Amino acid sequence: MARVTKQERKDGIISVALKLFSEKGFYITTIPDIAEKVGMSVGNFYNYFTSKDILAKELVVYISEYIGAKIKKINESDIATEKKIYEIVSMYFDMADEKPEMIEYFLRVYLSNREVFKEGCEGMICVSAFVTELMIFFDEGVESGDLYDQDFFSAFGLFMGYLGGMVFLFGEKILPDSLSSYKESIAQNIYNALKAR
Repeated sequence: MARVTKQERKDGIISVALKLFSEKGFYITTIPDIAEKVGMSVGNFYNYFTSKDILAKELVVYISEYIGAKIKKINESDIATEKKIYEIVSMYFDMADEKPEMIEYFLRVYLSNREVFKEGCEGMICVSAFVTELMIFFDEGVESGDLYDQDFFSAFGLFMGYLGGMVFLFGEKILPDSLSSYKESIAQNIYNALKAR
């Protein structure tokens, strides 16, 4: 039987913690809850993460790097800006469908419990991998003449507002159709709002 590596064990903790924090909430979920689900002692858990707050911050970085890597791949594709928007929307909606705990964690823990993240995650530090790739996307879109040159945060807020709003409605089971059925219309709405005049 193959031995579980330290990285595999850490990945297991991350996966379980994302689910528990997303389902039960940050404050209700305890380290013993996480350790039990992973199948380890609480003492062993502390060999990987020295506190729940440190784990919480690492989860945000993990999600940011995951999404950032996906957007980077899209950024590096030789496709038009409009198509890139569709690909980003598609990736985000697929992630919300296949890995809902990642989006739920971001929306319900990171954005709702800012006091946990005030030290070590100031500003955009913990989400920099994801934000940087969106900055690159916007810069390249403006440079190509496809996107309107505007303040980054205005464009970012518009883009993420569409995505976050739709995923929230999906999570609340309000949408009448599957999330994937909205990819085309949401991508078109975002493009229409951001395109050069």
